[in-house]
Amino acid sequence: MDKEQELWKVFSVRLRRILTAMNIEFERLQEIRLRVWEPLLVIYDSREFFVGENGRLNTCMNDVYVVTPEDIQNTVDFLSRYSLYAYEDEIRQGFLTIQGGHRVGIAGKVIMDQNGIKTIRHISFLNIRLSHQVKGCGASLLSYIEDENGVKHTLIISPPRCGKTTLLRDLIRLLSDGTEERAGVTVGVVDERSEIGACYQGIPQNDLGKRTDILDCCPKAYGMLMLIRSMSPVVVAVDEIGSREDIEAIEYVMNAGCTILATVHGNSIEDIRNKPVLRRLVEERIFERYVVLNNKGEIGHIERIFDAQGNSL
Repeated sequence: MDKEQELWKVFSVRLRRILTAMNIEFERLQEIRLRVWEPLLVIYDSREFFVGENGRLNTCMNDVYVVTPEDIQNTVDFLSRYSLYAYEDEIRQGFLTIQGGHRVGIAGKVIMDQNGIKTIRHISFLNIRLSHQVKGCGASLLSYIEDENGVKHTLIISPPRCGKTTLLRDLIRLLSDGTEERAGVTVGVVDERSEIGACYQGIPQNDLGKRTDILDCCPKAYGMLMLIRSMSPVVVAVDEIGSREDIEAIEYVMNAGCTILATVHGNSIEDIRNKPVLRRLVEERIFERYVVLNNKGEIGHIERIFDAQGNSL
């Protein structure tokens, strides 16, 4: 069964019929959102569309399919194979990773106990974020982030839905596998939200290269320290840094002699400088390369590349 068919089988029968009727290119489908008693909605080619009963994509509220509680319940049953209890650790974090590497965000009534979030009940909102590999999208960037001395500390800056995780994933694969001209290196990945490697039952659904080790569903700050102590990586890769703990862990990685490859939400270096927690990264020139993405081209489209001093390359 191919990746597309694997995805459709997790939806309720009624939703499956509607979604498979859409006249789309599957690789350009980014999100499918289900909200109880609200229109079925997809993000396709970075644009938002409502979906009608016949699978037609609309930009207005005419002829839309309204998601029912039964649609969501049946979909949750298929997602969890009728055993939500078996997925309770993942649900506690607010998402499931399903076969094919797709991530399903979950919202509903949060149940707390003395240790924090216990689980989520009365699930009424689902966000299926599709995992697409774009092999080769990072190839043109390699000459900017590595030289004869090795890989440079690199921060990818990107607004939402511009392909930063897709680009990061491909860079990991390229650095890990190497080429005839360049030896591959050991890469350690902290995949806090199961989006980079998209592990399903412990097995990466995305190709991250033959020299890559993954800590799945592990907080970034903890994971970076664990990788340094246990897996001897040359490069450590993480997605969406932002907390003080992340920054401290990044400094630990660098002081241990490893290279950091990371992403962050933002529109520019100046945008990062204006965020209190991240400002020091720029002011102290912790990163040697900044790669800024935009949504004006294909996924992972590079707008500009800067060195540590902010000079355009």
